[in-house]
Amino acid sequence: MTRRKLTAEEIDLWRKVAESAHRLHPEKHSHEDRPKPKPTKVARPRLSAFEMRSNAKQKTQPHDLLPGISDRIARQPVKMDKKAFSKLKRGKMLPEGKIDLHGMTLDQAHPALTNFILRSHAEGKRLVLVITGKGKSKQDIGPIPTRRGILKHNVPQWLSMPPLAGVVLQISEAHLKHGGTGAYYVYLRRH
Repeated sequence: MTRRKLTAEEIDLWRKVAESAHRLHPEKHSHEDRPKPKPTKVARPRLSAFEMRSNAKQKTQPHDLLPGISDRIARQPVKMDKKAFSKLKRGKMLPEGKIDLHGMTLDQAHPALTNFILRSHAEGKRLVLVITGKGKSKQDIGPIPTRRGILKHNVPQWLSMPPLAGVVLQISEAHLKHGGTGAYYVYLRRH
């Protein structure tokens, strides 16, 4: 929409109306009497020049999620003989006994594991195999992730607590021919 120009009659009429008008609140100052505020300059930080192929100066913050059980066990310090440990990791050492915890509940598996480890230690065995299984895969629907394999996550914790902590020297994931990630080698201390 374009604006049209006022005619001379309309301009005269507007001046008469403006002269006859009175201020609503004459005691208040008009806007023209007030000083205009001076704009203040905000100091902006100077950005350094962008260079192609430059390395980032800030490292990203790592997440604070607990690593998986396999990573935690792999990062444990080696307490046994290093040569024997490398043979163990390659699957060259044969376990002297094994227990299969498949299908057991936590209440059944914990005492069975405790009895087996203590009995094996009393018999003078050094290397035993604890089969936990990888756990059932189920749909992860909720917002909180659930870990797969309840026994797989609890067995290392049980082995590091009394009365088994004084008997167990090293825990390691089994080689593929002995069960892989669904089993643990438990190296026992000398009797």
